[in-house]
Amino acid sequence: MYVVESKGGAIACMVFALLLLGTWPALLTLLERRGRLPQHTYLDYSITNLLAALIIAFTFGEIGNSSLHHPNFIQQLSQDNWPSVMFAMAGGIVLSLGNLSTQYAWAFVGLSVTEVITSSITVVIADNKAKLESLSRHTNQESNTTDAPPKSSKDLESANCSSLKAKFGTADFLVQLEKRRSIKVFGKSTLIGLSITFFAGICFSLFSPAFNLATNDQWHTLNNGVPHLSVYTAFFYFSVSCFVIAIVLNVVFLYRPILNSPKTTLKAYVNDWNGRGWALLAGLLCGFGNGLQFMGGQAAGYAAADAVQALPLVSTFWGIVLFGEYRRSSKKTYALLISMLLMFMAAVGILMASSGHRNQS
Repeated sequence: MYVVESKGGAIACMVFALLLLGTWPALLTLLERRGRLPQHTYLDYSITNLLAALIIAFTFGEIGNSSLHHPNFIQQLSQDNWPSVMFAMAGGIVLSLGNLSTQYAWAFVGLSVTEVITSSITVVIADNKAKLESLSRHTNQESNTTDAPPKSSKDLESANCSSLKAKFGTADFLVQLEKRRSIKVFGKSTLIGLSITFFAGICFSLFSPAFNLATNDQWHTLNNGVPHLSVYTAFFYFSVSCFVIAIVLNVVFLYRPILNSPKTTLKAYVNDWNGRGWALLAGLLCGFGNGLQFMGGQAAGYAAADAVQALPLVSTFWGIVLFGEYRRSSKKTYALLISMLLMFMAAVGILMASSGHRNQS
């Protein structure tokens, strides 16, 4: 199997993972705003997300000669390593729940704020570097800076819905967006979106430690002589469980949707080709992004690989360019936004600099 060992290779994996993991949420957000049902989108996304893991496992996981202590992917499938497999699958389950939750959170609080909060919770809980109370202050400062529905109903009542292309940030724009999108948010509390966002952040904070346990066996659950799971084998089981939980939940949501989304059927999903290509692409981007993150973590340590949690840098860029987030905001909001992005850039630089060569033996 191919092993990333150099610092340069680890940093390259993190950079590419950062770009991919920061881009796929924008694609799913775009489809939701165009009216595609989230159940349909996430089913498509889940298929190619698993496909990316299979491609990585059968290519990088099979490169080079296999040995007793470093078996290739296929050889390791038949070994007695189920304790580590269960850790990997547990990580996939919580990641799937987190990704599924954010799909609904984006509609309520916006792409950039959702990614900022979930990434912050991930780093805070997984790496134990700060107090959770700081997140509530951060949220209060930014929750009103996105394109979420205005609090005043008078703004909506006076909106000119006849305008063909309203400007970002205006009441006209919000009314037009509400008519198109699949997840309706008018009349619903922003606290719903924030609650979903915090739940997703907690899920994201658990998948990396679980994957770490799967590949390094710090709790010594494997029998003597059984090699640790390679990053590719662990990622395969991780992605399989992620796929299964996503398929089961979204098939249920087809017939019993949440948050008042429209009901649909499996037949309607199969026949829904509107935007399917973008959903499939999002799954590939996320799958390869997660794979590169874990490959970088194998070389530099999973704490250093959490540099990819600076993905709000990329998501905020897409939020501003594609969705008009932060348009028509105050100077104070822009100052807070710039400060946030600068701190994220500093954090990712420090985390990448902390990566170092790790002896795989």
